[in-house]
Amino acid sequence: MDISKDEILNNARKWLGDSFDDETRVEVQSLIDSNPEELKERFYKDLEFGTGGMRGIMGVGTNRINKYTLGKNTQGLCNYLKKSYPDSVLKVAIAYDCRHNSDTLAKVVADVFAANSIEVFLFSELRPTPELSFAVKYLGCQCGIVLTASHNPPEYNGYKVYWTDGGQIVPPQDGDIIDEINSIDFADINFNSNKSLIKLINKDVDEAFIDASLENGSFNAKGKDQFKIVFTSLHGTSITIVPEVLRRAGFNVHIVEEQAIPDGDFPTVVSPNPEEPEALTLALKKADEINADMVIGTDPDCDRLGVAVRDLNGKMILLNGNQTMIMMTKFLLDQWKKENKIKGNEFIASTIVSTPMMDALGKAYGVECKVGLTGFKWIAKMIKDYPELSFIGGGEESFGFMVGDFVRDKDAVTATLLACEIAAEAKASNSSFYKDLLQSYVDHGFYKEKLISLTKKGISGAEEIKKMMIDLRENPVKVIDGSPVVLIEDYNSSTARNMITGAKETISIPKSNVLIYYTADGTKIAARPSGTEPKIKFYFSVKGRLNAVEDFETTQKEFDNKIDRIIKELNFN
Repeated sequence: MDISKDEILNNARKWLGDSFDDETRVEVQSLIDSNPEELKERFYKDLEFGTGGMRGIMGVGTNRINKYTLGKNTQGLCNYLKKSYPDSVLKVAIAYDCRHNSDTLAKVVADVFAANSIEVFLFSELRPTPELSFAVKYLGCQCGIVLTASHNPPEYNGYKVYWTDGGQIVPPQDGDIIDEINSIDFADINFNSNKSLIKLINKDVDEAFIDASLENGSFNAKGKDQFKIVFTSLHGTSITIVPEVLRRAGFNVHIVEEQAIPDGDFPTVVSPNPEEPEALTLALKKADEINADMVIGTDPDCDRLGVAVRDLNGKMILLNGNQTMIMMTKFLLDQWKKENKIKGNEFIASTIVSTPMMDALGKAYGVECKVGLTGFKWIAKMIKDYPELSFIGGGEESFGFMVGDFVRDKDAVTATLLACEIAAEAKASNSSFYKDLLQSYVDHGFYKEKLISLTKKGISGAEEIKKMMIDLRENPVKVIDGSPVVLIEDYNSSTARNMITGAKETISIPKSNVLIYYTADGTKIAARPSGTEPKIKFYFSVKGRLNAVEDFETTQKEFDNKIDRIIKELNFN
């Protein structure tokens, strides 16, 4: 990124003014005097909203999470709220997770809202992100904020904005809010709180949320008393809600006590990310010790879940997000079909980088499958944009799922309950979660996915990611593993190009920096820079037939080999 030393220095010197506290000014001066590289990293840009809001490393600077960057965002949001609802009593709900400074930053945000005469409902202690989404609607708020950095490393924190429907903000609204933020200066932030406008919330909202989770995620499964669950919160917020929801639903829950205490250092894991098998090491060990049927771990803000079940040989394996999404969606479709609720105006939802098997499921049940960009804000937008349609459920490959529309974001509380219901019912019927998954491959086609995520930190990393995307666009691959590329979708230019005929079509989904290749044999490869982390992600999907459950291991090996050949051929590293 081209920014001069003088521009960086000018950005930093603004933080030596009277609008900033003594501690901040001292640290900035020290960076100016003795650490030019760190100064550059902290002031070469402003943090931006990505797919999950604003997320970054904590510390002093415009490219960091701190009371001033969050204060400026909140002041801009206050101004936008007043313009959007000029005749309303304005209310916001605020939640925060287990991360360092989440509680103090949440109070800073609450103070700015209250200083601007906006009523604040602030959770008294850490709570799951999906409960914040629920609270926005439940309390009749125009807006909601959650302080979280999801599964990022301990030095990160973040800020997500929700609107009246409980969903995250989407274009063009997010752009209008950013314009409002950019129109003000740090000196415009009003930190002089009206404490009388801040109300602490806890048990009443908890009980309402628990009741709603039980109503949407419980299906009176058989065999709950014979079904053992090992659950880990990975030092996060889910410990406040999930065990209680499972117990009230009638399940036998064994908690990984070493990871039950919220801790922003996440001391027992390399990363608090349920996508990573390492994060569930303690839970898997406990499962084998007590012969548990299922392991579930949630990320720090409890919007994503990792599920491990026993395979055909009785070994615990971690399923990927596509697999759990398929099982949850199929189960919900089966329930709706059983209750004669499928009338032709229902839909399920997924994302452009998730498994194409979601569309196959929708067709099999006569239900539309809507596909949007990565991030549950787009699924929430679908629900809002199509009020005449009933939303059944939906998810994305990155271990998120949403059951019904009472929460308008991925929800590991209700999804955890649903996963347990599915597995308990399967076991009581002399099957298993895993066997039923394989049978769904037999019935609807076998789709095998793999994700490669490359971390590229700092300014040089951002440039490297940018170059990779340019190369894929300007020098498109023509053949992949012997199969010709037949279609390339470029969501940045909103064009889908038929590589055989040269014909182009316009993509109606909003613009995003995503590129997808499709081959004649059904292979799908997507490239997408992360909106919240210094990463570029490559999503691989291959498909074929699985003739019988007994053929799974052989067929899976063939598919794994195919994906490995593709990765080697494309040389993504």
